[in-house]
Amino acid sequence: MKRRCCFFHLFILAWVILVFACPLQARIKLVALPERGNTIIRLDNPNATLIQEERVLTLQKGLNQVDFSWKGVSIDQDSIRLRVLSHPNKATLLGVSYPPNEAALVWQIHSEDAFEVTVRISYLLSWIDRLIVYKAIADKAETVINLKSFLVLRNFSGEDFEKASVLLGEGKSYLQTIKHEETKQILFLNRDQIPIEKRWTFDAAKEPWDPAKLDTNVGIPVSYRIKNIATAGLGKSALSDGKVRVFQKDGHGSTIFLGEDQTRLVPIGEKTDIYIGDSRDIVVTQRKMRDKRINVRRNNKNQVVLYDTDELIKATIENFKDRPAMLTMIQHIPGQWDMAECNMKYKRKDAYTLEFEITLPAHEKRQLIMHYHRRNVR
Repeated sequence: MKRRCCFFHLFILAWVILVFACPLQARIKLVALPERGNTIIRLDNPNATLIQEERVLTLQKGLNQVDFSWKGVSIDQDSIRLRVLSHPNKATLLGVSYPPNEAALVWQIHSEDAFEVTVRISYLLSWIDRLIVYKAIADKAETVINLKSFLVLRNFSGEDFEKASVLLGEGKSYLQTIKHEETKQILFLNRDQIPIEKRWTFDAAKEPWDPAKLDTNVGIPVSYRIKNIATAGLGKSALSDGKVRVFQKDGHGSTIFLGEDQTRLVPIGEKTDIYIGDSRDIVVTQRKMRDKRINVRRNNKNQVVLYDTDELIKATIENFKDRPAMLTMIQHIPGQWDMAECNMKYKRKDAYTLEFEITLPAHEKRQLIMHYHRRNVR
């Protein structure tokens, strides 16, 4: 009798738990995640691709569980976000849980009623990246270029995207279907008659001071300078960093290849220099004419511990071209210093770097003289 009574009480207890538990469990619904709707592939950051996709969820009144898994693709788990777009005041994201040893998560969403809501899911996806390539064709006089820019989109993420909007910065979006292991090239910039300025750059820390003494043919780097401004036909968005190949019209209906460069990001209103090669049309010969210690300080053992220097630099610049040229000359003075005399204007790029903008008439020669003191040299 005691054993039967015990089984009876256990049966009653189980029935009570079941009765009271069922209404609670009936309010928790596992919502199947539908196919993605509008999808955006954002390529603003070259190191990470942001995917934003919209989906429509059918929610029941009460607590819903929405499963999201990403088997076969590499998603940054910490970057996954869900935002309720429609009925945000009636559907609330309460929390998220991650099943152990699974590439998945479960969102807990409380809904005040049974209806459909549109949500946006965003995450960082690996192995989908982009390259920017430019093609520039200069006229024979080297005054303007025609510039085309292509977005090369490569998808090795394991995911197929149907009619996704591809965005690069704040520019135009491009509706594309791109499958796994597919590469696409998209023309997104095409501008004619962009003004350019041909410039030579002599950096005293990189270029030889007396090229005539070298056995090899040494030239000065040459570049085309363009400005990302409206008057140049640009200025609507930043120019992304990428590889640029430069050609020049030869006057006979064809083009010649000048060179290629890797450009940096060019914000609106800024300028950039595109390297096209080295030239011997401009020759710089630089020498240090004086390097003398002054204001020498000694310690108790009569050892020199500190001194100043009196230095004089002389640079001769020759233009062998039939046209004027613009030379950017970069000089470096380490440590603390003050300029005693300089015959040309300069701009200080930083504490140790001076930049001169020197206009050279055709077949003319100019001379730069810098007389300066370096302080507290150890």
